[in-house]
Parts: sequence; C-alpha cells; structure tokens
Amino acid sequence: MRRLLERQQAGELATRHVRAVAETVGVSERTVWRWLEQAKTTGQVEAPVRQGYAVSDEVWALLGEVGGNVAELRRRLAAAGGASVPSASTLHRVIRRDRRAGRALMVEREPEVAGPRRPDPLSELGLNVVAGQGAGGQVFLREQKHLAQVPVLVPGAQVVHTPAVRSVLRTVAHAAAVGAVVCLYGDAGQGKTVALQYALSQLPHPARIRRVHVGVHPTVPELRRVLADALELGRRLPRGAGEADLMLVNALRQPRVLVLDEAQRLPGPALEFLRGLWDHPDTDTALVLAGAGSERALRRVPALASRVLTWELVPRLGPREVATVMAAFHPLWEDVSEDDVAWVDEHVGHGNFRTWAKMTSHLTAESYGRTRAVVDRRMLERACARLMGPL
Repeated sequence: MRRLLERQQAGELATRHVRAVAETVGVSERTVWRWLEQAKTTGQVEAPVRQGYAVSDEVWALLGEVGGNVAELRRRLAAAGGASVPSASTLHRVIRRDRRAGRALMVEREPEVAGPRRPDPLSELGLNVVAGQGAGGQVFLREQKHLAQVPVLVPGAQVVHTPAVRSVLRTVAHAAAVGAVVCLYGDAGQGKTVALQYALSQLPHPARIRRVHVGVHPTVPELRRVLADALELGRRLPRGAGEADLMLVNALRQPRVLVLDEAQRLPGPALEFLRGLWDHPDTDTALVLAGAGSERALRRVPALASRVLTWELVPRLGPREVATVMAAFHPLWEDVSEDDVAWVDEHVGHGNFRTWAKMTSHLTAESYGRTRAVVDRRMLERACARLMGPL
C-alpha cells in the first residue's frame, strides 16, 4: 500500500498497478481501491487482515431447521436483524467448506403421515437423500458414489444440487423402481443431460442402465436394431420382425433402465413401436425419453403419452438463483458480485446452464496459471464477446 500511495501522490498510479496488487494478494480490484482510501484517511499502509465469515453453532442449527436451504437461512438471518448478513454466495461457500471438512448437518425429519404408506422408491433403491427442502432454495444431498462419472465439461466444476436436479433424481429413481415410462424435457441447454447423468449415476445398479442412440427419423427396423444393440442382442437378433420383437420383450423382462436421448427425433411409427413393447405385461424395464421437444413428439402419439408416468420439466435458472448456483458450480464465481452475475445473465446467460458453462470455460482459460483468479467486469465483457460478439 505504501508504494501505491507514493505512485498516487506522484500522479503515476494506474489501474494496472492496482490490478497487479489485487491478483498478487488474491482480492478484487475494488478491495485494493478501498484499502488505498483507508490508508489515505488513517495513515495505515499495511493491508488489513481478512478474517472471513464463519458460521456459528446457532446459525448452523438454524440451517438444519430450514432443511439445508441457504436462501431461507439468509432470509431468516436478515429478518432477525443481525449486524451483518453475508451475501448468498459467501454464505453458500462457507457452508460448503464446512460440510466438506466434516461438519454434520442435522436436518429435521419429514412429518409422519397417518395411515399406510407406499414404500419410497428412493429408499428401496438405496439413495441416501437428506430429508427436507425449503421453498425455492437449494437442496443438499449427502455425498453420493459414482459422482465422478458425471461430466460437467468444465475443469473444477461440480454438479449443483438444485431443486431441478433433485426432482430429476426422484423421477428416475421412481421409474427404475416400478419400470415406468418418463419424459424429461426442456429447452436446449437447460441442464437436462447433466441432471439425467447424475440421477443415473446414483442408481444402485449402474450395470443395468442401457443407452439407446438413434438417428434422425429412424424407421422401425432401424429402431429395432439399435434397441437390440443396447440390450446386447445384436448378433442373435432373428431376421423376422415377429421373432425379433419377441426376443426384445424377453430381454425387457429384466429390471433395467433404458435411456433414449433426443427422443424428439423419433417419428410416429417408431414411438408406436415403443408403446407396443412397453405394453407387454412381462416388460419390467423403465424407459426414460429425454430431449428438447420430446414432450411434443410424445403428445403426437396419445397411446404412448397416456402411459408416461411423469412429465419432468427442467426449467431455466431463475434470476434470483443464478448467483448462488454458479458459486456452487465453480470456484471462479464465488467472489463475483451479484450485480456482475445479474449483468451477465441479462446480456448472455438468460438462465441457460449450457451458456453459463461455456462462460465459465472461457474464464477458466483466461485465468489459467494464476495463483488466484479475480473475475472482474472486464473479464466478463471479454468472455461475453466471445460468446455473442461485441456488446
């Protein structure tokens, strides 16, 4: 700070000097400018020590009462009239750090319902999910196995347990337990694939998952062939359609999960063929039909649409949850102000998770090799320009 003050008094201080200090110390440029003003006022030239925010035992207990919902916790802290309530991104970061360090979160149990209850498919499948969910906030899951198998496409990123991800997890688990047909839909880039991959990775028997890859408007013989390949029947499939379909039905008697992505590519005859296979009383395989526009394709075949157990919409991120979700998605966003995040979402992001992942990839590449990346408005403007051209 002494050198910065000397340069400022000599009229030689430039933004690049402040930026260099910020990157070296690991803070934002605004923080260095604030330190400089404080040094001019108080004469203290040593940078203040950052103590950081810590979650007290009382606040941690309150977090358990609200079911791990960080947004609801912050609202309650603000309503209690605390001296200083941290930002949502800071609160989320500190809580995630404490949980990774082994600090247990005691979440209240769901209220008991009188009378007989059907068994929960999640408990039957062995999914260890924390009970409780606050309205419109984050949902935390206990650490699950197979998480490393989920591709998030950005180094250092992780799957965020949003309400949409939790809903897809329950839908897929339910379908796997009862052998049902479900439709997973939403606009392109909303995170359907990542949510589906995560849900599939949490099933207790990953070897039973089969993926079907179809081309554009496949014929019934082509669909029959790719189904046989997915079920490892390709070399033994008879030439006759009737015998081949019987072999497919026999294979579908085993409890499996068949995932057909880009289901909107299927024409009416192919969807009718699927309906015929899943109408067979011996079929015990769950069918997940996913893709942007898949719900419209299924609606054109009422016989199949009527057999869909769950229509699962993966929505875009809301403006109020983008900052919290992105701070949990990648460490680069933890110190970015909510105003800057809102600016990016308004100009480029529009709540589309794929766009935000691409933005994160650009920022990761630009900050590669730095000890601590400080994302400022200039970096965000450059990344936005790479995605959509000059603003």
